[in-house]
Amino acid sequence: MSENGIKTVMDTTMEKLRTMVDADTIIGTPIVVGNITLLPVSRVSFGLATGGSDFPSKSGQQLFGGGGGAGVTVNPVAFICINGDNVHMMPVYSEMNTIDKAINMAPELIDKVKSLFNKKTEIPLEKE
Repeated sequence: MSENGIKTVMDTTMEKLRTMVDADTIIGTPIVVGNITLLPVSRVSFGLATGGSDFPSKSGQQLFGGGGGAGVTVNPVAFICINGDNVHMMPVYSEMNTIDKAINMAPELIDKVKSLFNKKTEIPLEKE
């Protein structure tokens, strides 16, 4: 495989990714409201794929074909609130996914199942 070709594809993809994600993406630009400063905090996830192949040609010269791509997801997580000497974090709650909902519901579900087994039910005997 053409080392120069795949290196060029990877370098270009990484450079584009660097322009999308930097430290300012994770800790955002401060927002000042009166004497309160808010710093947005985000979670950044990214994926990267690169590939290529050499193709023979009739002239004997190797031809290179390749491509690359990247994706970035930015999710707000919290705000750091600075008010004088007081600093605290205010989490941002987003819509829970199915797994989060199931985990949150587990204690309630366990309690309901326990209560069903703990109930003493009497079955009346049929009279003949």
